[in-house]
Amino acid sequence: MDDARGSALLETRNLCRSFGGVSATRDVSIRLAPGELHAVIGPNGAGKSTLVNLLSGELAPSSGTVHLAGEDVTRLPVHARVKHGIARSFQRTNIFKDMTALENVRLAAQAVHATPGSLFRSAWRARDLVSRAQTALARAGLEDRSAAIAGTLSHGAQRQLEIAMTLATSPKVLLLDEPLAGMGQEEGLRISALLKALSKDHAILLIEHDMDFVFKVADWMTVLVEGAVLAEGTPDAVRTNAAVRRAYLGAQR
Repeated sequence: MDDARGSALLETRNLCRSFGGVSATRDVSIRLAPGELHAVIGPNGAGKSTLVNLLSGELAPSSGTVHLAGEDVTRLPVHARVKHGIARSFQRTNIFKDMTALENVRLAAQAVHATPGSLFRSAWRARDLVSRAQTALARAGLEDRSAAIAGTLSHGAQRQLEIAMTLATSPKVLLLDEPLAGMGQEEGLRISALLKALSKDHAILLIEHDMDFVFKVADWMTVLVEGAVLAEGTPDAVRTNAAVRRAYLGAQR
């Protein structure tokens, strides 16, 4: 860990997960600093999605620990981690397509911020939830699409909507699994700019196969191969790492 990166907000220590004797992650120790856009790269089957599932609570580790702001959250379920400040998006867009953009984001805010008394009145009368949703939509660049039915939005706008839904939970950490998947160049540039802006106020860990994007936006990188950390460092350090080039980048760079 480079001291210049500051203290860790999210940290794993010797994180392992096995499936039927096959190791998906092996002793993975990474640190995500506040205000950092941290990219995890590696070939297919390297354990990247398994790592995100372990961080979000979708999977329990076979061994090792996960810490958020110094607190051990290894055994907390997904909903508890969300309330502690860990939010994630998925490879496939995960939205309610028949609802408006604002309704999607309000529901996300309601899941975390609703009070017991709010269960007995219309959610639309809970102005704090609506305000959170509107703010999240604006931060994601969708303030003018709040009334649009989510299923009618472009693929890129749907990804922005999913990011807005994570923002409505007031996260400290964003876990983004292939946010550029299926996008054209224009939409990709818009998401790139959005993530760089969000990284000023959030720690972001992302998985992405678009290497041009990754090397352009990442502050720090971790390379996984066969479930283990092969290398980590700045984009320049990773780009010139001989072991990384042999294992992964050689065919692309």
